Amino acid sequence: MPPASPFRDVLSPSRNRRKCVTELAAQAEINQVFLATRKQLRPNRHGQLYLQVELADRSGMITGRMWNASDEHFAAFEEGDYVRVIGVTQLYSGALQIIFTAIERVDPTSVDESAFRVLPRAAVQELRKELDGFAASLEHPLLKLLAEELLADTELMEAFERCPAGVKQHHAYAGGLLEHVVMLLRLADRIAPLYAELDRDLLLVGVLLHDIGKTVELENEKGFSYTEAGQLLGHVLLGLDIVEEKIHAVELRMGHPFDDELRNRIKHMVASHHGEYAYGAPKLPMTLEALALHHLDALDARMAGTLQLFQSEAALDDGWTQYHPNLGRKFFRGRTAHS
Repeated sequence: MPPASPFRDVLSPSRNRRKCVTELAAQAEINQVFLATRKQLRPNRHGQLYLQVELADRSGMITGRMWNASDEHFAAFEEGDYVRVIGVTQLYSGALQIIFTAIERVDPTSVDESAFRVLPRAAVQELRKELDGFAASLEHPLLKLLAEELLADTELMEAFERCPAGVKQHHAYAGGLLEHVVMLLRLADRIAPLYAELDRDLLLVGVLLHDIGKTVELENEKGFSYTEAGQLLGHVLLGLDIVEEKIHAVELRMGHPFDDELRNRIKHMVASHHGEYAYGAPKLPMTLEALALHHLDALDARMAGTLQLFQSEAALDDGWTQYHPNLGRKFFRGRTAHS
């Protein structure tokens, strides 16, 4: 006789309302569905295997761990599957996690997807419409042709709309890359008139293209993990390949070569947008547009990441977040809502 399933006595959704990740508190019993975005089977210091899974819903993400796991546990579901988890939450190194004893794949047709998508499909469509509007506003003939060539690539743009901007730090959800780029387009459009020497069209095209390599770097069909090409090359090098491919397509369309200086300026923005060698930039920003792009990119990434941190710790009753070693600080959320 097979062992009894730990899920046999699961309460129906009507009797057991699921709590969002941001509503979870320490030492809470968990028996509910999450979206599994990443999974790893790791050895601990004693060589025993444990399963680590990043569990998400529309409010945020939480790490889950199962001790004494096996290959069978790892193979029981795939990244991008909905899974039911049984376990208990606990605080560890300033972050909430779930220590679970059972995990089971759930039929996706039984799940209300709206509880797990940060951006509903309608929101993604509105963001894409706004992006198209910025592209249509370009006046420089070559830059307009380049933007049109990019947007006409249906397969690439479908991946762009699905893709997160990262796997954990900021905009780590389907549509996150599109949201990040549209926010940067809004910022760029507002600051360009303040600096007469800035080329608005060039800056907007740099924003549009700077992270395009993430459509290849990150697996975006199901879970959000790095592809083989992403791990070996990274999105900067992959993005430069895509830019060169689209410039070549424009050349074929025009019947003559693309302007060399403009080509170099565009590719330089992609190559330098991380701003520092230590952060993976092969070149430092050496044009006004590249410098502006780097700082706008860093601003939106840091703001979005910090807001994500606030949301993930919303259940904590102190006015402060936990101390986060990678940021070197904790943040004050405030004890009262701002009007």
